[in-house]
Amino acid sequence: MKLVIGNKNYSSWSLRPWMLLRQAGIDFEEIPVRLFTKEFAAEIARYSPAGKVPALIDGDVTVWDSLSICEYVAERFPAKALWPVDAAARAVARSVCAEMHSGFGDLRSQMPMNVTAILPGLGWNVAVQRDIDRIAAIWTDLRTRHGASGPFLFGSFTIADAFYAPVVSRFATYGVHLPEVAKAYADFVLALPVMQEWVAAAREERDFVPSDEPYRTAPDRPDAIIVSG
Repeated sequence: MKLVIGNKNYSSWSLRPWMLLRQAGIDFEEIPVRLFTKEFAAEIARYSPAGKVPALIDGDVTVWDSLSICEYVAERFPAKALWPVDAAARAVARSVCAEMHSGFGDLRSQMPMNVTAILPGLGWNVAVQRDIDRIAAIWTDLRTRHGASGPFLFGSFTIADAFYAPVVSRFATYGVHLPEVAKAYADFVLALPVMQEWVAAAREERDFVPSDEPYRTAPDRPDAIIVSG
């Protein structure tokens, strides 16, 4: 299988299936495509009919959109139990993934994923706090109910953990304060070897977009490639 992803520093959508495959121990070839460049549209068109990352290529099958990819992988590798085995828990897992997939617009727009930056307080407003509170409530509820079964949201690792991993990264970047149970979960995910692998790779990237990151200047990143469009 081949997974087409964008810049690890920015692409929250790419992190989800990438983490799922890596954490589940499923072999795949990683195909990076640089975002924000003039060549991006032509490059991604080679892999995805939607013209967006991520995309999964499995022989003659191409799957796009992070949720569809994760669903496909779960069906392709049923022994990995990437959804909870219990039907009721599985329904909740699908619900919280769908909520993450389609919701939390204020958090997404005001606190975009930026793995290598440290920006405490930037982007915060009351609407963002509502999204933060809802996510913290989800994590706290699931960890309270399933904590005896393991350290992930549903005890063992599932698609739900992959779906909320980009939020864990956002909370670290923007210094978001979380209640105790939610913070413990976020700290655990951030310390996972696969997350640390993603973070390390993001640090090796040199692209940044001045219009998105006016706080970065050439003296701050002397090795940076400034992408103008």
